[in-house]
Formats: sequence, structure tokens, C-alpha cells
Amino acid sequence: MKMRAFVLRSYGSPDALELTEIDRPVPGDDEVLVRVRATSVQPYDWHFMRGEPYVARLMGGGPGLRRPKIRILGADVAGQVEAVGRDVTEFRPGDEVFAMPKQGGFAEYVCVREKELAPKPESLSFEQAAAVPLAAGTALLGLRDVGGIQAGQKVLVNGASGGVGTFAVQLAKAFGAEVTGVCGPRNVDLVRSIGADEVVDYTAEDFTRSGRRYDILLDSAGSRPASACRRVLTRRGIHVLVGGPPGRWLQPVGHVFSALATSPFVSQRAAMADVVRCTENKRNLVTLTGLIEGGKLAPVIGRRYPFEEIPAAVGYQEQGHATGKVVVTV
Repeated sequence: MKMRAFVLRSYGSPDALELTEIDRPVPGDDEVLVRVRATSVQPYDWHFMRGEPYVARLMGGGPGLRRPKIRILGADVAGQVEAVGRDVTEFRPGDEVFAMPKQGGFAEYVCVREKELAPKPESLSFEQAAAVPLAAGTALLGLRDVGGIQAGQKVLVNGASGGVGTFAVQLAKAFGAEVTGVCGPRNVDLVRSIGADEVVDYTAEDFTRSGRRYDILLDSAGSRPASACRRVLTRRGIHVLVGGPPGRWLQPVGHVFSALATSPFVSQRAAMADVVRCTENKRNLVTLTGLIEGGKLAPVIGRRYPFEEIPAAVGYQEQGHATGKVVVTV
């Protein structure tokens, strides 16, 4: 049987994503075939589409040296179970699910290992659910596991209006922290509305020179050098790295490495929140579902696109000014 998918045959612009018909995947023994009802777009996708930064092509888990390793992008999916492998016990056809398979979401069907799949939150639509896995999972990993967040701490979220940032603000509040968000002027009201106690407009104030100190800086924007970021941390504070400034050759890898390289020589720590390599993503999805159903967490969707306009959605995300999540209805 056939399905439609956007296939990436070579690195390039969003035009390199070719809508074509290919064979529908067949689930392995421990896999579930999901009919994709919605997916989301994020920097992860366009970095792999461009094969940038070039230095990442030399790294394990990178996009591939000369040609893309991942032919069908789309790290997040929400949909319905179409078929299951013979060893699958938790799901059956018709179940509504969501997951972060890391690839394959830009298609009508995708196979996901059972251990990476979770029931979709009942209170969310497919589009809302598709906005959750990678971005909210990254925020959860960064604050809880890497940052060791505790009630009463002060948390600064740089990039508070983006996909990861909007989840990070809400999660930090759910953990009982005092939260400050950094964003542009058009999103100040939004960031305040999702729970930030204080909002810094980066066009009016340099947050690294405010004189205020925080226990955790969750940095999804990477807009300031690591040396400047250390100024906002308490003596034992931690700089949680999620992203950095875009660049063809080195960035955002260079921004992350510069922070990690200096971390052993100063009292503050720097560490990376890498949800792609996390082995507990299913458990994290269940945790996030509990917070969603408890009214403590909700996805912020900035734009919606139909399936046929995935290249346009990726192009918009690549501009770097998306508010919340960019979702696609399949």
C-alpha cells in the first residue's frame, strides 16, 4: 500500500522536501503503525534539512556527511493506531496516541516502537498533542533532570515565547519556582499570561546586565555568550543549554561547546538538555500528560499549516521568530 510523504533526497532549502508517494511502512514485532493526524515543525527539522551546522555532519547522530541520513523529517506525531506488531501488548487499532519518533512525521503513516508511544491526552486535539513531545520533553528534561529544579528557586527562561520556552515557563511554575521570561516586545503579554512572574523585553534590556541572579537559566535562544550568561547565575547556578544562534559552519554547536568547555573551571555548571538521546521519553510523555490533564500545562500554537504546505511551515520555522509551536494537520 502507498502513502504520501515529504522525502528529503539531498540537503537544501524547504524546496528540497519533495511530496511523493512511497510504500507504507510495515510495523516490526515491537512497533506500532500510526496514522499521522498531526505533526509539528521545529529547528531540529530544518537543521537536518540543511545539513547545518556543517560540523554536525561529522558527529555521531548528525545529519549525515554527504547526504541526509533522515529521508522523512518530522520528530513529533499524534494520531491513531493503524496496526501493531505481534509483540505489542499496550495498544490496539483505533487508539489515539502521540510520540516523538525523531523522524517520519512528515508522512501519512509512521512506525513507532511501543516503548516510545503513549496515549494521547484526552483533553487535547491531535494538533495540540503533536505540539508537545519534543518541545515539552526538552523543557521537562532541562528543568527537572538537568537543572534539578526545586520549589522556591528562581528560574530564567531565555526564549520564553518559543516552542521549548512556552513549555518551560509553565513547567517551572508547576514545580513551584519563581519564573522570569525573556522574549521580544510582541510576546510580552503572552509570556506573562502563561505564568511568568516577570517578563524581560530583550530589545529594551540586556538580561545579563540586570544584576538579578537565578538558580537556573534555561537557554533556548542562545542569544548571549556563555560568559555573559554566568553573570545571571547564583554561585551554584546552572546554565541549561537547549539551543543557540544559527550558523552554517559551527553554530549552534559552538555556543553549546563553549559553555560546556568552561563549566569545569567555574562554580556555576553548564549542561545540555538533549531529549533526542533521552531513553525515558515515554515516561516523560506520561508525566506531561498528567500535568496537561491537571490544568498545569497547555501547548501554545502560533501557526497551523495543512499537510501539503509542510515546506512553507519549515521555512517559517527557519526564520527563527515563531511564537509557540508550528503544527501541521495531516
